[in-house]
Amino acid sequence: MNLLQGALRKPTTVLVAVLAIVFFSGLAIRNMKVDIFPVLGLPTVYVAQPYGGLSPEQMEGLVTSYYEYHFLYVTGVKFVESKSIQGATIIKIQFQEDTDMAQAMAEVVGYVNRSRAFMPPGTVPPFITRFDAGSVPVGQLVFTSDTRSLSEISDLALFRVRPMFSTLPGVSAPPPFGGNQKTVIIKVDPEKIKNYKLTPDEVVQAIAKANTITPAGNVRIGDETLLTPLNTQVENYKELERVPLTLGAGAAIYVRDIAQVQLGADVTTSYALVNGKRSVYIPVTKRATASTWEVVKRVKAALPEMQAAIPEDIKVTYEFDQSGYVINSLKNLLFEGGLGALLTGLMVLLFLGDRRSALIIVLTIPLALLTGVTLLFLAGQTINIMTLGGLALAVGILVDEGTVTIENIHRHQELGKSKSRAILDACKEIVWPKFLILLCILAVFVPSIFMSGVPRGMFLPLSLAVGFAMIASFFLSNTFVPVMASWLLKDKLSEPTEKFDTFRQRYLRTLDNLTVKSKMALSAYAIISISLMAWLATFIGTEIFPKTDAGQAVVRIKLPVGTRLERTEEVTKRMLALADSVSGNEVDITSAFVGTQPSSYPVNLIHLWTSGPHEAIIRINLQSGTSISIDDFKENLREAVKKNLSGVTISFEPGDLVDQVINLGSSNPVELAIQGRDFNQTRKIADQLLTKLNGIPYLRDAQIATPLDYPGVKIEIDRVKAGQLNLSVEDIGQSMVAATSSSRFTQPNYWLDKATGTAYQVQVEYPQFVMNSTDDIEGVPVSTDPPVYLRDVASWRMTSTPGEYDRLNQQRFLTLTANIHDQDLGTAVKAVNAAIASLGDLPKGVKIMVKGQADLLKETMTELQTGLLIAVVVIFLLLATNFQSFRLSLVTLSIVPAVIAGSFLLLLITGKTLNIQSYMGTIMAVGVAIANAILFITSAEQFRKAGNSKAYREGAFNRLRPIVMTSLAMIAGMIPMSLGLGEGGDQVAPLGIAVVGGLLFSLVSTLLFLPVIYHAVEGDRKFESASLDPDDETSKHYNA
Repeated sequence: MNLLQGALRKPTTVLVAVLAIVFFSGLAIRNMKVDIFPVLGLPTVYVAQPYGGLSPEQMEGLVTSYYEYHFLYVTGVKFVESKSIQGATIIKIQFQEDTDMAQAMAEVVGYVNRSRAFMPPGTVPPFITRFDAGSVPVGQLVFTSDTRSLSEISDLALFRVRPMFSTLPGVSAPPPFGGNQKTVIIKVDPEKIKNYKLTPDEVVQAIAKANTITPAGNVRIGDETLLTPLNTQVENYKELERVPLTLGAGAAIYVRDIAQVQLGADVTTSYALVNGKRSVYIPVTKRATASTWEVVKRVKAALPEMQAAIPEDIKVTYEFDQSGYVINSLKNLLFEGGLGALLTGLMVLLFLGDRRSALIIVLTIPLALLTGVTLLFLAGQTINIMTLGGLALAVGILVDEGTVTIENIHRHQELGKSKSRAILDACKEIVWPKFLILLCILAVFVPSIFMSGVPRGMFLPLSLAVGFAMIASFFLSNTFVPVMASWLLKDKLSEPTEKFDTFRQRYLRTLDNLTVKSKMALSAYAIISISLMAWLATFIGTEIFPKTDAGQAVVRIKLPVGTRLERTEEVTKRMLALADSVSGNEVDITSAFVGTQPSSYPVNLIHLWTSGPHEAIIRINLQSGTSISIDDFKENLREAVKKNLSGVTISFEPGDLVDQVINLGSSNPVELAIQGRDFNQTRKIADQLLTKLNGIPYLRDAQIATPLDYPGVKIEIDRVKAGQLNLSVEDIGQSMVAATSSSRFTQPNYWLDKATGTAYQVQVEYPQFVMNSTDDIEGVPVSTDPPVYLRDVASWRMTSTPGEYDRLNQQRFLTLTANIHDQDLGTAVKAVNAAIASLGDLPKGVKIMVKGQADLLKETMTELQTGLLIAVVVIFLLLATNFQSFRLSLVTLSIVPAVIAGSFLLLLITGKTLNIQSYMGTIMAVGVAIANAILFITSAEQFRKAGNSKAYREGAFNRLRPIVMTSLAMIAGMIPMSLGLGEGGDQVAPLGIAVVGGLLFSLVSTLLFLPVIYHAVEGDRKFESASLDPDDETSKHYNA
């Protein structure tokens, strides 16, 4: 008993299966994660290493180089990239996709420990964290107060809110942005310290000896063991004012005589602005495998608890919520899928003229989709734009199985059979062609198994979604459809419509005319379809993923290198005003980060990188439903900056969730790395290349991203003089650190706040704004006996050095970046490569690497083109197996060039590009077109076996209605998606457009040219079985 007969004999079992599908799919949907994209892999580990005060050159040579050398020993490493600035370095280690990351992390930690053995004393352990491509910010927790200082807000956010926040599943919780670490500051008065004949280092040492950590012992008195803590640490930080700076007899000098002791914050290196006002925020970053929707939902649910943990005069809010965009995009896709299903049902109703038949077909759609969702859940997939896009795409294809079945039942009823006999015979007749169609459509997705990287991450979930739904549809068409047909269809059909009969007769006359002129018709078809396909393939633009307008922008501002933090903040505020102006006052909310991350929070470098106080990054959200597009907003802002902010360069970076994921950590689509042995030579080539990039009309924001000329005062100690004055270089250096930076980098010291159980650093420093001239530097005392000042043992000169050193696999490089306006990525990359080639032969040792999105684009296009070829080859082999004829396989595949040309042509007409989505649509269209071709070839072969000389005509007559009906039904189902309406619609529109274009050309080629090709190849040939079995009656070797 086969599946069909089993269903007809036990219909209740089919109903039970349907109820099970509904029940288990509900459980699956409830437990599936929701996100914008599937998990993309590309495992990446970041190492963030601070070393307060070291210059970029020192960080590179004394710290970064040791890490890089050792990390290249780690198993599975793809590349090691580093950035070194003053006081910090960040190292990015990217691994091959199949790397065992548990082992890799263990190796990284091991090599970190080994590397630190070679580093300067006092090197603290770095932050090591996994941060893959999907680890992107999904919002910000913003803290605002009109009464409290930034350091107070930051301290409360760090110790009260962050512990709640970081324990939420799927959340990566860095320290706050915009505040600074709370510390006890001893602000030394430069004039008073001179008058008392002290040096900054003497103050530091006195504090270190008077406020020291001593372990508490025990004494055993009677029956008790008592603690014996000493007050070697001050209990109230104000007690530090009473610390004597001179010991022994004579007049005592205390800290209060030369300094003020305050509870404040570390040296300010950055500000955070929310809507132009100084604030503190914590970026909400999801982990790569976490669900955006779940993360945001948990954070919002925890907001009342977070608010209760801090004083009432500090307000905490959740801003820049990315989950709304995710949910709206997915809701829109669901709506398009539902509307597509409705249009599909109406199209079936139009052709069959039977509401009951249309109802049966429409009912199979949700059942197949729900089965697909359940299987996706079991396969570990999430609800995202690719799986939902696959299910929406499947809506049109799912109709194919059910429609062909119902149409064949109608045809058998029209032959005068009873309803039950017609159902059984019709389903038996087409079970093998339907199975072959299923295999061919599944074959389209075989390439996803062989892909790698981002193409695999995107294509595989869509493939699984369509594949699972198609398999479910096949089983439903052989179980649910015949059972429902037995219950719902009438015993006798109404008379067929005359309109379709008239159309059929006109079609046959057209086919007869083409057959008469077959040579000319086929030659024209071959030349036009192949040449059009080839031309469009080279002419149409290419991208990784469709562009989207989420109304969000991120812009990086750069002032002249070394500009003070306060000046950068002023320009940032002016920039915010310009943004509001050019948008027509339609900015919803902004946040900005000005300056560099404090050395206390090196992990923040992973979340947001800036190279100095001259940089700021602004995030801008436009109001929902704004009248200006994000591209126009960017262009207008560029013009406004040119007119109003001289000396300021800007560069737009990925703003919305889609761009951030697709850029895979790159800040710009065009990114060039110039490596060379000689830094000056490399810079010269970079300048030449920048000039050429500026000549490309559609490139914007072209610049050398590496800060090269950081101004400085080079202090050169005369070691001979220092020795004669009984001074060491270390003595001089210690005093200079306290005078120009902070003693926390040379002498750690702590005060314990017993009320909160938190320890804070104690640091000696000159007030930040007092040291404002070279005379002040010269006057720093470095010895007291005899009094010696810096000018006595050192000279100075103004200099400039690179403010950042970038390295790739231990080799220095300079970075050039640019954005693209109103042009596709593929064309831009070609122009950039042409600009590089125009430089001629590069000096020995110099290499220019195209980074950014170029590598990913090349990988994606190669994988997709190979995928299309693999799909065609697999289908060819399947067809050859079924028909036992390579000739018939080639005949069936003859429509493929026309289908691809149709997809590309409609993409070009609608202004879309070739990208992951449109390629998937094209591949899908090929699969559906082959399915229609199989319907015709199978029918024609049956007539040829019967000896009918007009087999091609009879086959076309027999399969006209199902081919037209299924094609138009799928086109109708894809129209809502192809229109790209609603939020996120522009991401999936190319998929629908490619399918519609391919099916339109497929309809014409399958109905008009495929029968003619079939007739030209097989028309006069008598059917001969390929069987070699002498017991097979159809074999020419029978009874041999």
